[in-house]
Amino acid sequence: MRSVRLDAELEQRLEQAAAVRGESVSEFIRRAAAERADATLRADPVAGFADVLGVVHGGGRRARKTGEAFRRELAKSARRR
Repeated sequence: MRSVRLDAELEQRLEQAAAVRGESVSEFIRRAAAERADATLRADPVAGFADVLGVVHGGGRRARKTGEAFRRELAKSARRR
């Protein structure tokens, strides 16, 4: 169970919209919330970043260098023990 606070103007709009659809305000809100939740969950999470994906190029080979550095640090740590 949830409760929300609505300003007077939105409350009036909801009442009018629900009346047009022949629904209670509660049913109207439930349907609207379900539609918005479904649309959000269906949305492609990558779509929001489409304009910047692939724009930055780092030159590559960093992952291999990171792996080498990690191995060196593990070896140092093992020697200290």
